[in-house]
Amino acid sequence: MGLSETYRRIAQQYFPNAMIVADRFHVVRLVNQHFLKLWQQYDPEGRKNRGLLSLMRRHHWKLSAVQKENLRQYLAQEPVLKALYFAKQQLNGFLVMKSLTRKRAQKMMPQLLSLIEQFEQSPARALAQTLRAWLEPIVRMWRFTKSNGITEGFHNKMEMLSRRAYGFRNFENYRMRVLAQCGWNGVINRI
Repeated sequence: MGLSETYRRIAQQYFPNAMIVADRFHVVRLVNQHFLKLWQQYDPEGRKNRGLLSLMRRHHWKLSAVQKENLRQYLAQEPVLKALYFAKQQLNGFLVMKSLTRKRAQKMMPQLLSLIEQFEQSPARALAQTLRAWLEPIVRMWRFTKSNGITEGFHNKMEMLSRRAYGFRNFENYRMRVLAQCGWNGVINRI
């Protein structure tokens, strides 16, 4: 699931034995949003540079040599931002790991906790608090590869239907459109 405390409470209430696994996309997005907010505080003008914004959003391992050099030159002027950027990259490196064995996950855990402690001692305290609150579901991402991407896709289709129709007055019409758009098998089950 995404990092919603409301959803977590509902899942815990109605499915007490379920293991909650954080959705990788939402966790990485949260980390990036916190970093971009901190960047805005440290360098509001640099944040407006679209080319620089593109470099800061990407994973460091996906940048070309020229892009890395441009980013290095910019970060050399901002030491605090440089430290935050590389800590964010290290954290994202942990977050994108998949299908780890139990032993490997146990070996990675102290490194992740150490990184979260570094964030607690930095301007990224709010991020560290969120990561601590969701630590178990986040660590479960390493072992389980499932995501809620399918649900997100259906939700996106439903939103688009509603926007195109400027809303629906009749819920049954909306329901039928959603079923047709999302792969209805032709059978209507009344619950």
